[in-house]
Amino acid sequence: MKVKAILVAGGHGSRLYPFTRISQKTLLPLYERPVIDYALGTIRRAGIKNITIISNQFIGQIAKHVGSGLEGEQIHYVLEETPEGVANALNLARPHNEDCRLLIYFSDNITTIELSEYVESFRQAETNPGCILLSREEENPNAFGVADFDEHGNIIDIVEKPELPPSNIAIGGIYLYDEQFWDLMDQCEKEMGEKLSITDVNRKYVENNSAQLLNIGKETWVDCGTPDSLLDASIMARDGKLNPNPYRN
Repeated sequence: MKVKAILVAGGHGSRLYPFTRISQKTLLPLYERPVIDYALGTIRRAGIKNITIISNQFIGQIAKHVGSGLEGEQIHYVLEETPEGVANALNLARPHNEDCRLLIYFSDNITTIELSEYVESFRQAETNPGCILLSREEENPNAFGVADFDEHGNIIDIVEKPELPPSNIAIGGIYLYDEQFWDLMDQCEKEMGEKLSITDVNRKYVENNSAQLLNIGKETWVDCGTPDSLLDASIMARDGKLNPNPYRN
């Protein structure tokens, strides 16, 4: 079954004002390349050729930069006129991404982990493979969805931005889903309305015992949503620790 990607590049980027008044945050420089190139590099090196990019009024700037894609790729651009939550944004991309398995990638997450092995496993799986959630140990996980485990180390819940985190394992930003995704998101939307977050969908997979965590271990995962984190990521890119290139070496 095909695996496609949805790259979510919306939102106001308020933590990066005033720069995001005139540009989408994924077009801000991360050393010598814009942030979006690193996200696209991860998607492309995973072997995904069909990519939908969702963005706001700056979609034209993104389209001018990314263009029609590399040879053999299909790039779809979707305008989110007003930010109305995760479900609304993803539903805009839905016509291009039904009857397939999905990599959903929130664009300010930059990682050194390579996903080709996992994407290929999803592509080859004959039965629904569930979902894979990237995770990492985080000293202060309060700003993320946080995994809750039973006494045997099995994930039993995900708590969104908890005051008292049940663990130090943070989840966020990059997800692989099977073809059940849209049905589960529809269920969540009926229950949650506009309050729906991607964590609610992830919890459905957990309830169905079909979620697995991929702990990045010694690999890197950086949220480039603040000036400090963008600077840190730029230094890492300068030092060759982050890879914007579309092809595996």
